[in-house]
Amino acid sequence: MAAVAAVAVPVRARSTVAGLGTAFAGAAGVVAGIAATTGGVFSVRLSGVLPLFGVSLTLDALGGVFVAVTSGVAVAAGIYGISYTRSHGLDARPVQAVFPLFVVAMLLVPAAGSVSSFLVCWELMALFSLLLVVAEHRRRPEVASAGRWYAVMTHLGFVAVLIGLVVFAGHATDDSFTALRAAARDLSPGVAGVVFVVTLAGFASKAGIVPLHAWLPRAHPEAPSHVSALMSAAMVNLGVYGMVRVGFDLLGGASAGGPTWWWLLVLTLGALSAVYGILQAAMSTDLKRLLGHSTTENMGLVLIALGAAGLFTSSGNRVLAGVALAAALLHVINHAAFKTLLFLAAGSVLHATGSRDLDALGGLRSGMPQTTAAFGLGALAASALPPGTAFVSEWLLLQALIHGLPSGSGDPGTALAVAMPVAVAAVALTAGLAVATFVKAFGVGFLAKPRSESAATARESPATMRAAMGLAAVACVVLAVLPGVVLPGVASASGVVLGAGEPAVAAAVTLRLTGVTGALSPLIITVALLAAFVLAAGVLRAVTARRAARREARLWDCGAGPMSARMEYTATSFAEPLQRVFDNVVQPETDVDVTHHEESRYLVAAVEYRRKVPDRIERRLYQPVLNLVAAWGRVGRRLATGSVHRYLGYGFYTVCGLLLLLAVTR
Repeated sequence: MAAVAAVAVPVRARSTVAGLGTAFAGAAGVVAGIAATTGGVFSVRLSGVLPLFGVSLTLDALGGVFVAVTSGVAVAAGIYGISYTRSHGLDARPVQAVFPLFVVAMLLVPAAGSVSSFLVCWELMALFSLLLVVAEHRRRPEVASAGRWYAVMTHLGFVAVLIGLVVFAGHATDDSFTALRAAARDLSPGVAGVVFVVTLAGFASKAGIVPLHAWLPRAHPEAPSHVSALMSAAMVNLGVYGMVRVGFDLLGGASAGGPTWWWLLVLTLGALSAVYGILQAAMSTDLKRLLGHSTTENMGLVLIALGAAGLFTSSGNRVLAGVALAAALLHVINHAAFKTLLFLAAGSVLHATGSRDLDALGGLRSGMPQTTAAFGLGALAASALPPGTAFVSEWLLLQALIHGLPSGSGDPGTALAVAMPVAVAAVALTAGLAVATFVKAFGVGFLAKPRSESAATARESPATMRAAMGLAAVACVVLAVLPGVVLPGVASASGVVLGAGEPAVAAAVTLRLTGVTGALSPLIITVALLAAFVLAAGVLRAVTARRAARREARLWDCGAGPMSARMEYTATSFAEPLQRVFDNVVQPETDVDVTHHEESRYLVAAVEYRRKVPDRIERRLYQPVLNLVAAWGRVGRRLATGSVHRYLGYGFYTVCGLLLLLAVTR
């Protein structure tokens, strides 16, 4: 209805109608998702919508978690988009109509109850998101390039999911998920492995997992900011949903354990994505691109938890499997909250300054105090430091990994003995790099002196944009202090996947692991940190009050005159030490141009320094494929000469070849 209304109403009311309609749909989705996580299963079948199989929708606790998360992000994005789209000239009918349709398509994916329904909803989600990514393609050429990358990658992922699920459904009586669960018991190991690997590739592409992440740091920065929030905080989660639904639920990985190599593959992809994603984020100077790489990192952490849950299930340790799966689902929820806040705050910066370049920002705290506070809160949450939201879920993940170190021998024990220490090291390294990355983003982008005229004159965004950031900030605070409010829903979803039993985490104020030793109280930690901060501030104030009158002195500037913005650390210089440490991994490209005076080459007139940190995986993996496609295109162009006689000849020889082939093979 919001999409239809957005087309019908005048341009002045278009963004309001689309935004409020999307927020209303999101609110309804939150209610439906929470209702599903309380134990209810909602099913509906619409026979006449699609030929042959119709549309089947079934919302259980697992789907309810993802519906609630997607809906929560949609509420904030819808309110934010009211002013953002109007001020950025995005109030054309197609853009405003597609936005609520994109949200509805995302909500239907976790509710699909059959293969045909799932694939239709998945493709609609990809199509609508593509239209929104290229919404500004007439203004900037980078948008069109990002749209091409996204279109190719998302549809290759769709083809992979299609092949995997069709092969799976071919061994079942029909395409319903119930029939697939029943057929999974009779699948041969080879067929089950093919289905798992092929669908994993498709879902990993949607989740932005390395090496299928190439579209993510391109599409997220170029899409409108509230769309970026939806894609990064909600859409990528559906890749995770697909892995859990197929790997644990439909293929019976939870009940039968599944081969160990399935989950080792998942865990390896997760560790690689987490470390590589945060390294790329640490090197990035584009604020939204940095957040896009951070999404790859966080989805990697989720996959580490999923891989660990699968390994524990294979080895028969369902207690630790429950803890790892709870960590994965809780990190999905936490990531949705803080990434929504970060992308909306980045959009507010873009709205005020017209720039995403951290090297050209700085000093935003004076003109944009609310946006600065919002981004600071989101940066704290993403850094996995207490009292941030990611701290709780990463603590759960580390508890599962550390308790999972095997004490016996045998094949499952050997796999755990190798995988668990590597996973712990990857999580620890990722957490450290995340702190450096978000200190850079917040310190360079919002503190110190402004490094451009637009940053110096930046002012706060309209009220609806600030209200949306406020909603996301409240969600971050609640999840950080009282994560127990969502853990019952997480336990219900784990029960669907791993079977009925006690929840892995019992929570009120203090989180207590069930079956293993471990407890954490985020509320007490927060109160203790606040008390320590207040005490330190009081002591400092008391000490300074006893001294003589305060004197003002100029900061030390090496005798080079008053401090200026040129003396500040930029994002590039902040990342330089990290770049040196990981030089063999990121392999930066530098170029120095020295211009000499005409009178003597011993006198330097100007020096220009350029540095670029390319994506090495992308260059090694995708560039040869692109070169091959380009060469194939050049060859194909020679065949298309415009001669009708030649085209008739092609047809003649093709038909003759087919006839010969039929004659030989019959």
